[in-house]
Amino acid sequence: MIVKVNTGVVCGLEGKSVIVEADFSNGLPAFDVVGLPDTTVKEAKERVRAALKNSGFEFPAKRAVINLAPADLKKEGTQFDLPIAISIMAGTGQMKADLSEYMFIGELGLSGELRSISGVLALVSYAKENGIKKVFVPKDNAHEAALTRGIEVLGAECLADVFSHLMGEKEIEPTVCDVEGLFSEAAHYDIDFSEVRGQIALRRGIELCVSGGHNLLLIGTPGSGKSMLAQRIPTILPDMTLEEAIDVTKIYSVAGALDTDTKLIARRPFRTPHHSASAVSIVGGGAKAKPGEISLAHNGVLFLDEFPEYRKDVIESMRQPLEDKKITVTRAAASYTYPCNAMLVVALNPCKCGYYGDGTTRCKCSETEVRKYLGKISGPMLDRIDIQLEAAPVKYNDLKAMKGESSADIKKRVNAAREIQKERYKNEAITTNAQLSGSLVEKYCVIGENESKMLKNAFESLGLTARAYTRILKVARTIADCDGREKINEMDIAEAIGYRSLDRKYFG
Repeated sequence: MIVKVNTGVVCGLEGKSVIVEADFSNGLPAFDVVGLPDTTVKEAKERVRAALKNSGFEFPAKRAVINLAPADLKKEGTQFDLPIAISIMAGTGQMKADLSEYMFIGELGLSGELRSISGVLALVSYAKENGIKKVFVPKDNAHEAALTRGIEVLGAECLADVFSHLMGEKEIEPTVCDVEGLFSEAAHYDIDFSEVRGQIALRRGIELCVSGGHNLLLIGTPGSGKSMLAQRIPTILPDMTLEEAIDVTKIYSVAGALDTDTKLIARRPFRTPHHSASAVSIVGGGAKAKPGEISLAHNGVLFLDEFPEYRKDVIESMRQPLEDKKITVTRAAASYTYPCNAMLVVALNPCKCGYYGDGTTRCKCSETEVRKYLGKISGPMLDRIDIQLEAAPVKYNDLKAMKGESSADIKKRVNAAREIQKERYKNEAITTNAQLSGSLVEKYCVIGENESKMLKNAFESLGLTARAYTRILKVARTIADCDGREKINEMDIAEAIGYRSLDRKYFG
């Protein structure tokens, strides 16, 4: 008799069904796993053999063939240990139970304990969508799996617990996740915008970036507060919806970046990779085509400090993902697409020593060195950054001044602007002004004759590109939204143009 057990494999961010088929026949004892398994799956034979023996079960002295169907789908990961063990127990008559409504996921230790794996949320989501009623997962993965509503999640500590539940000897209570409590815990930050002294123009520009979802460049001398401001951006971002949180959690789970103590990524991500990072670590890829930092920052912020210190190929590799809000990693076997709708924030010094253009400290760099340093950032990359802000050194009087506006107060205005955009674009499959495409810019960023003349003069005098032109319009749209106006006026255009003025000063 052939026994069939449901399990799955993660392909990108999606789960796919895998059926473990077990057949036993007389002959010389053998244990073969077929169905395009990788090395990790092939090694499951020894883990399963030891786990069965040390859990009090028998490993059959027969010829055993385990097929992972469909046979043309590459099988990777250790999640096949548990379903293989269950198929052996059922196929040899050690366990009699209806397995059709269950999915089994989990790695086995040699003593039979179940160990956590990556990608559980994607697998359980797939199981629920395809009619599976109950799923066994390692106990450490249970709360992550329970984020999927409408399916019974059974977190087991060991193989014996799974056996006892299936035989009706000792039931495992389904895991329930307190989503509301997790969001409540995530709402508190230890940092706040009220701690920032001075920098009124920068605070205004950052509020606009967050309100419209725009990318941001901060340039200034060391100690001017660039990193401090960037780190506080998450405190004024709108709270994540459950759908957004699950999407982010799924990415972290697949990447193996989800801590066992973390049940849900309920706070918008803030990723700060070091400037020595490779292109693969930033945009994703590698032997197993895992998501990179730009995807781990999905629905949040990707902060790149000391931007020119990143390798040029790393900087250029981000251009297309920033435009498309997704990254496709192609390998010989398959192509995986990961979302990367993140707000990019980059910070840099104006030169290698950091003091070019500073009136109080003498710069040690020559003009050639300054151009070479800033020249690592290409024009096409700059075009993808909507707002450019210059951070001036903070004056002593500003340091002694009263605290500034709190993150909570700024966040209220951000939420109001986001609600305007959400309502405006409810039929367009976008939610922010930064996501406007060419045709939608013409539809929603209508300007009058005076505004057109002003924009034309700026276009010609600053040598702007067509992409920079549309981004100015999108920023102007956000400025009007923040002021609660539907019509874009000359002041909005002028302010938006001002956020492109650094192109000529530093990068011209």
